[in-house]
Amino acid sequence: MHKYGAKRLTSVPNLKLTSFHFQHENKDNQFLFNVLQACQKSLDIKIPLQTHARIIRLGYGTHPSLIASLISTYLNFDRLNLAYQVINQVFSWTNNLFAMNMVIENFMRNGEYEIANKVFDKMATRDVVTWNSMIGGYVRNKRPEEALRFFRAMLRSNIEPDKFTFASIITACARLGALIHAQWVHDLMTKNKIELNFILSSALIDMYSKCGRIETAKQVFDSIQRTDISIWNSMINGLAVHGLALDAITIFLKMEEENVLPDSITFVGILTACSHCGLVKEGRKYFDLMMSHYSIEPQIEHYGAMVDLLSRAGLLEEAFSMINTMPMEADVIIWRTLLSACRTYRKPELGEVAVAKISRLKSGEYVLLSNMYCYQKRWNNAQLVREMMKKKKVGKVEGKSWFEWGGVVQQFKAGDRSHRETESIYKILDGLIKKTKLEGFVPTTELVLMDICEEEKEGSMYHHSEKLALAYGILKTGPGMPIRITKNIRICYDCHNWIKMVSEILCRVIIVRDRVRFHQFEGGRCSCGDYW
Repeated sequence: MHKYGAKRLTSVPNLKLTSFHFQHENKDNQFLFNVLQACQKSLDIKIPLQTHARIIRLGYGTHPSLIASLISTYLNFDRLNLAYQVINQVFSWTNNLFAMNMVIENFMRNGEYEIANKVFDKMATRDVVTWNSMIGGYVRNKRPEEALRFFRAMLRSNIEPDKFTFASIITACARLGALIHAQWVHDLMTKNKIELNFILSSALIDMYSKCGRIETAKQVFDSIQRTDISIWNSMINGLAVHGLALDAITIFLKMEEENVLPDSITFVGILTACSHCGLVKEGRKYFDLMMSHYSIEPQIEHYGAMVDLLSRAGLLEEAFSMINTMPMEADVIIWRTLLSACRTYRKPELGEVAVAKISRLKSGEYVLLSNMYCYQKRWNNAQLVREMMKKKKVGKVEGKSWFEWGGVVQQFKAGDRSHRETESIYKILDGLIKKTKLEGFVPTTELVLMDICEEEKEGSMYHHSEKLALAYGILKTGPGMPIRITKNIRICYDCHNWIKMVSEILCRVIIVRDRVRFHQFEGGRCSCGDYW
């Protein structure tokens, strides 16, 4: 019960808005906030209008959380005019910078970054907190490009960034995998004499790891004080995504020597590293060590890492057994891991069990199931899955790849012809395709849906986003220069094999960071050892 006698609001239908609520004189802004939250689930615009009037009468017209919630409520009702009216009223009532910064922070926390931007644009005065709220907010809302844009604007405004600014912008660079931006930000931080703390140190290690510079990440790690566990965790996780499991284990042993106690995150990193390299024996050892020696109770993330380890190694029955004996219910990520391995090892029956356990299927699960059927040339089953996707309006996650050149991050999609240098890109790509065919490359067409001719299948495989990004990288870089590509989903089997051959033909190092890990192609081989 709410302390004033009304139930805490979870939905409008449960709320009896009598005159008691609106005539009661107690100025409880938390109660008003709860009312607004409940209003967002209602179809009745009268309630937020009444609540708005009550907010003004009680003198809460500039209270940050209430204002942010009120504007969000009006947006939920598609009342843009009322939302913007509230914004204008706030600026006419107060010039309180602290209050406006809190309004921006509340919008960003709720994912309303566009409205936060409008508030920001109307502010006559801004301080470092204002800029940090915008930059950090965009990072949290997975819009790193916007965070970088605001960071540049902040520098032009002559407001000095602080350690909080750099913590956010380093994370943005890590998300993008943009090495040039990463080096620029690090140099700027050094120039501004920003003192490293454990948060910035961890972020730097993570940034260089995710930008493909694991050696630089190691140099940062070796040059700083390592008293906080987060620094060790960043290094272990960085080595894990690069497939350097033995190095990650070495760091763990070094941590023990320096009397730094591991935590649950440490073991997630170690188990992930073992998973990426197929170290089943070592993975089992550290899973047991976590409980027996460090008294750390395994969480769902640890079980997930073990299921991933066993599944990748083809031990599907053991993985399935672990899922069934877990002390908690398996989440969608664990079932998706098993489903992915069922596709790899062509176990459709177990894959169908995994699908049945996922209550709300998303694009990835449908595609994995469809791919299993394609492998077995069960075209009717694959087509049924795709028709189900259309019926339920589930769209396939679009593959995208990025390549950074000249301080600009270029984006590519499969079959993309929107780039201003499209003709040159496709000319290079066609040339590479001919060279790889002459060297004996045969496209992997099993996963192309439907029983169509091989020539049509090959055509759909050759224009994947990472191949376009690679062609652009070759166009822009000189011979011998490494090419770094970032991809939002897992690299496909065909592209993986094709890029291996391209690295050998051109004598180039090609680094691809996909959703799972890094792949460094060199001399016809990949750092993953074809295990990913």
